Amino acid sequence: MATIASDLAANLVTAAVALTALGIVSLAALRGWRDWIDLKREELAAGRSAAHDPAVPHAGSRIEIADLKERLRKLEAIAAGVDL
Repeated sequence: MATIASDLAANLVTAAVALTALGIVSLAALRGWRDWIDLKREELAAGRSAAHDPAVPHAGSRIEIADLKERLRKLEAIAAGVDL
């Protein structure tokens, strides 16, 4: 009977230690996740409030301008009767 009680006590201690370790790791991971989310929010906020030079167009605007130039070039080639 003593061996069953000691085995039970050892198993309970092992389970308690494992559960405590899991809790500590989970809390540390949660803290890291929250800090990472806060960092990303700050990066996004800094990106929105950054001063933008009006002389330099955004990347999307440059792509649209390049697309329009390409279309214009093709239309001019069609009007001139040139095969592309």
